Parts: sequence; structure tokens; C-alpha cells
Amino acid sequence: MAAAALLSAIHVLTLALGLGAIVARGRALSRPLDEAGWTRLLAADNAWGAAAALWIASGVGRVFFGGRDPDFYWHNGLFWLKLTLFGLVFSLEVWPMTTFIGARRARQQGLPPPRFPVELYRRLNVIEVAVVVIIVFVAAFMARAAWMF
Repeated sequence: MAAAALLSAIHVLTLALGLGAIVARGRALSRPLDEAGWTRLLAADNAWGAAAALWIASGVGRVFFGGRDPDFYWHNGLFWLKLTLFGLVFSLEVWPMTTFIGARRARQQGLPPPRFPVELYRRLNVIEVAVVVIIVFVAAFMARAAWMF
């Protein structure tokens, strides 16, 4: 029971980290990308990546050690919708993630950061924020077994 509660708390608290990070990254993308701007952008992106790792780890932990039988998840349509939405966020994130990894490498080597379509990344960021919020609602209904099969 304690493990289930701990995993649940981590999963929920990660929402605060993740949503805060992706909003901060969006704000950084709307400002000039000078040295301070890149620092803000990459710090927010680091937090967003940490949140993703925590969501995956705590989510897998909840399925197998969270107090409910794993069949609850396998037979819950909203669980599959939640995973699909998470996959959507991940697929939207591939391009920004690789760009910002390249920017970190360039900064470490003293090179200029890569050029990228800032407006597109802002739009992707807004979509990711919206999908994360939708995931919260899906998760709330999922936890109440709203779509079992």
C-alpha cells in the first residue's frame, strides 16, 4: 500500500514539474535566444525531459506495483487513450528534443547553437501543453474505470 501511494504521489507531482517545464519552455521560445535565453530554454527543456522520465518510470511502476491488478489497465480503454496521447506528445517532441540536444553539444564545444524554426517549435509546444492537460482529464476518468472492456 505504501508503494502504491508513493508511486501515485510521484506520478501526480510530476505533472507539476512537467506542465511547469513545458510552459516555461514555451515562454523561453517566445523571448530572444541570446545567451540568457538559451540558458532558460535548455533549463526548461531539461526539466521537461526529467518529467517525461519520471512519468514513464512512475507510470510503469503504478501498472505493476500500484495496488491495482494490471488487468485493470489492460482492459481500460482510457488507459490506452492515455498512452496514445503520451505517444503523441513524444512524437511531437522528437524534433525539438534532437534540436536541443544538438544545442547543448554546440554550447559545450563553444559553437553557435543550431538554427531552427522557432515559430513551429512554439506551436508544437502549445499543442504539447494542451495534450498534457487532456491527459490529466483522461487519467481522472481512467482511475474511475469509466471505459472498461
